Amino acid sequence: MNILILGSGGREHALAWAVKQNPKCDRLIVAPGNAGIATVAECASLDILDADAVVTFAEENAIDFLIIGPEAPLAAGVADRCRDAGLKVFGPSQAAAQLEASKAFTKAICDAANAPTAAYARFAEAAPAKDYIRQQGAPIVVKADGLAAGKGVIVAMNEQDALDAIDDMFGGEFGSAGAEVVIEEFMEGEEASYFILVDGESVLPIGTAQDHKRVGEGDTGPNTGGMGAYSPAPVLSDDIAQKALNEIVIPTMKEMAKQGMPYQGVLYAGLMIKDGQPRLVEYNCRFGDPECQVLMMRLGGQALDLMLACAEGRLSDVSANWADDHAMTVVMAANGYPGSYEKGTVINGLDALPETSSEYTFHAGTAEKDGSIVATGGRVLNVTARGATLKEAADKAYAMVDQIDWPEGFCRRDIGWRAL
Repeated sequence: MNILILGSGGREHALAWAVKQNPKCDRLIVAPGNAGIATVAECASLDILDADAVVTFAEENAIDFLIIGPEAPLAAGVADRCRDAGLKVFGPSQAAAQLEASKAFTKAICDAANAPTAAYARFAEAAPAKDYIRQQGAPIVVKADGLAAGKGVIVAMNEQDALDAIDDMFGGEFGSAGAEVVIEEFMEGEEASYFILVDGESVLPIGTAQDHKRVGEGDTGPNTGGMGAYSPAPVLSDDIAQKALNEIVIPTMKEMAKQGMPYQGVLYAGLMIKDGQPRLVEYNCRFGDPECQVLMMRLGGQALDLMLACAEGRLSDVSANWADDHAMTVVMAANGYPGSYEKGTVINGLDALPETSSEYTFHAGTAEKDGSIVATGGRVLNVTARGATLKEAADKAYAMVDQIDWPEGFCRRDIGWRAL
């Protein structure tokens, strides 16, 4: 079959790498792709937020199956338009994607579904938001209501940081995403990610992961889109995962269907776990990044079969087959990230890296220029490895990192420290 993946990051490279391993895949196109993706698939120039353009491209290229990687096309309704045109689509409708596109929407759904999450309040103006922070005190969490590319969340450990976050958000730092804010209680515990496929009716858990949001070692410094991840997440034991499914995910999905917005695609539940009790931090409507990289490394070619079953409404007929193994990805980012960073620096040493089913470097923000690979983003490479133990996966991943010659880049050296 002919398959089109929308997106250009490490997540989409990992999806393409896994899909390509399945014999059902005849032709694979990724739009717009990146320099790494170009080694496993055709890359096409396409405005992935323009639903009509995506439909036209799919028709011209006889696409059988569309996989939508990032959140922005989902929030723009690309999945709806493509389904209406008769395409098989992996990704939720615009209405269902509000679970990620609006923090306030998610809170309202959780209230209706009685799903355990943090206490909250929402504000459209700065003054009452600041009054609320002063009443509640710190630590406290301030979130831009809309999509902010994973960066619109400030975990404020003191009151001043929270007040500054209000000024930043209403001052336009996150664009329209910060037109409203949601302020939440600070939840203590350990955070983990739970990935579930949903076809409108059935739910199928497909794995757990844990990522490292803060830029510095020991989980210090500002939040990022993620500096590394590993799978499985030991804190998300089978019992706790089942509890999260029964108390959070399934009630949410039933409520969505009841409100006329049945969910179809991957649901990423960010959970906070304390004393064996999971509570919802957030939902995302796509595979996490960099969590997708470790999930795909462990799932391999069956990922396509699972996504197809999800799109065709037959999840109840399939299961995910997991090897008893571990995977880790280490993000290499441009110096200065998540603040301002230089683009266009040359990365050497990539040609010598292993490319096997258990060692692979996914590209997140790269381009090819004059025969060289150059950095085009903040998070640039996802150096990923699999092993019988997490320690083995970590040793392999960091051995690959050490072969990369890129003075303008950096990584954290302690990914997986909680589990290790």
